[in-house]
Amino acid sequence: MKKLLIFAEYALTVLCLLHYSGGPLAVLISGGINEGEVQTAGGVDNSLVLALFFLTYVLFFFLLVARWKKVIYVLSKDRFIWALFGLVVLSICWSVNPSKTITRIIALTGTTMFGLYLATRYTMKEQLKLLTWMFGIAIMLSFVFAVALPKFGIMGGLHAGSWRGIYYHKNGLGLLMALSTIIFFIQVIDARKNRWIVWFGCSLSVILLLLSTAKSSLTNCIIVLAICLTCQILRWNYDWMIPGFTGVATIAGSLYILLTTNLDTLLASIGKDTSLTGRTDIWPLVLNAIGKRPWQGYGFGAFWGEWNSEASRIWNAAGWPVPNSHNGFLDVWLQLGILGLLLLALSFFATLIRALLCIRHTTTSTWLWPLLYFSYIFLVSLGESTLMNQNDLLWVLYVAIAYTLLLPIEEQVSHVNFKK
Repeated sequence: MKKLLIFAEYALTVLCLLHYSGGPLAVLISGGINEGEVQTAGGVDNSLVLALFFLTYVLFFFLLVARWKKVIYVLSKDRFIWALFGLVVLSICWSVNPSKTITRIIALTGTTMFGLYLATRYTMKEQLKLLTWMFGIAIMLSFVFAVALPKFGIMGGLHAGSWRGIYYHKNGLGLLMALSTIIFFIQVIDARKNRWIVWFGCSLSVILLLLSTAKSSLTNCIIVLAICLTCQILRWNYDWMIPGFTGVATIAGSLYILLTTNLDTLLASIGKDTSLTGRTDIWPLVLNAIGKRPWQGYGFGAFWGEWNSEASRIWNAAGWPVPNSHNGFLDVWLQLGILGLLLLALSFFATLIRALLCIRHTTTSTWLWPLLYFSYIFLVSLGESTLMNQNDLLWVLYVAIAYTLLLPIEEQVSHVNFKK
């Protein structure tokens, strides 16, 4: 009976991870609507999706209560996420849309609880296994949708022919398949049994990433995989580590100079321009809005989405209803002011230091995951608003990794090979 309950909890966690990744309910409920067609179709009723999210909030609240001692211990070790969350709640006081801020805070609380649950219930190795199962399911379903249900699995309209699998947009599939590729690649490094299965998952992830035609995600994936190989230098002796990093820095600097001097040609080769698909046209408008309320921001989740708000000025200037800043750091600044951006940066930096130390003092590939994930989310956030989003897998993983690294390393001993 105990084994059955443990299996049920694992299965439920995998399904919740899939739901937080954005698939497959959203695209099914939309009826296969493509970008630019939502207004024509009269919008999409996402009440079922939101109801399921609410059920997960309740579920993970009770699961956290069941292990309250460990939860309190982890929370007591955290400074920055707690402070950041406190600022989110306080932003109700100056929000330009308090009711919307309250709704978003409830959703962010539930999303954060899921990440905290992962950190307090599963080791880092177990979290990676759960993600491997989740992405394996997402990969299989994405192929089924594209082949058997092309109305849902393949985009039309502006992005006709691009695969989106079980997700609402091709960029969603690209973003997650890049992450899937990284996770499977980590598993490959230490795999001893059935290694071909892990390689198969990694290969299918790459195929879906290419079929999504999400070029930014492909670029980010390549950079993070390069970082993964470079991370091995951290485990060398100091006599070799310093020359190794010097060589990597020299190569990276040379590539940077080469790429920046041929930027126009490079961007044209992947179908982009120097405006990064209009992003550099949006950012000055966002910075202008930030300049009006630089210290406190406009309140969590309150800026975008209202025609009679400050956002409408950006929409009028841009010529289309921009959904966000297309930059995670700008969106945090826009919502929570300079203090919110500073707290997030401190949280990010503190977790990054812990991740580097874990790599330095371990030998297994599992502990490459925190650094690679934070590298990936940093790169993604330069062009997309992926930080502190409610009901979003990326924030779940951010919280899960940050809190897991706060736990006593003794709890991970049986799962880690330490350097002697």
